[in-house]
Amino acid sequence: MAEEPIPEPGSGPISSASNGGRSIEECQSMIQRSLRTPMVKFLREHLEKSGCVLGDKFIKAVHCNKQISGGYVRGEGIMVCSNHMNIQDEVNQVVIHELIHAYDDCRAGNLDWANCAHHACSEIRAGHLSGDCHYKRELLRGYMKLRGHEQDCVRRRVMKSVIANPYCSEAAAKDAMEAVWDVCYNDTQPFDRAP
Repeated sequence: MAEEPIPEPGSGPISSASNGGRSIEECQSMIQRSLRTPMVKFLREHLEKSGCVLGDKFIKAVHCNKQISGGYVRGEGIMVCSNHMNIQDEVNQVVIHELIHAYDDCRAGNLDWANCAHHACSEIRAGHLSGDCHYKRELLRGYMKLRGHEQDCVRRRVMKSVIANPYCSEAAAKDAMEAVWDVCYNDTQPFDRAP
């Protein structure tokens, strides 16, 4: 069964600082700082309220061979790609985004990551609720649109992620995203509204 795009862990703690990223040890320290941020505390608290206990090793730094920042895998937890992280804010964003996937997986009970619509829905929610598509982040990525940037960004990032799912062609990913967009974009749980 396909989950989030899965980081390919390397064979041990490889220092990748020379490649512009962080070593696994540096990234693990950044994850520990991330755990103290209000948004991460909030999401962890709501995961536990939903019956999903997160162990000490639920979020871990790994070396990734693919061009991704992290991933969530049911039964394994969250992986943050140390070699693609440079600053604390990047680690915070990955942890928040992936915790939203973990929350969706926990509360749904029947979430099937091989189902393009299920995957698209969780990506829509994670993109919308995590702050991934805040206009300042978009400007830093080179996207200069002021009106409607957030939804465009979420759509772009959902497509990138769902297309990477081996069970979803580009056409299936687009159809799935459009089919679930309204329901999933407006589902702000566990928040009262989009942060």
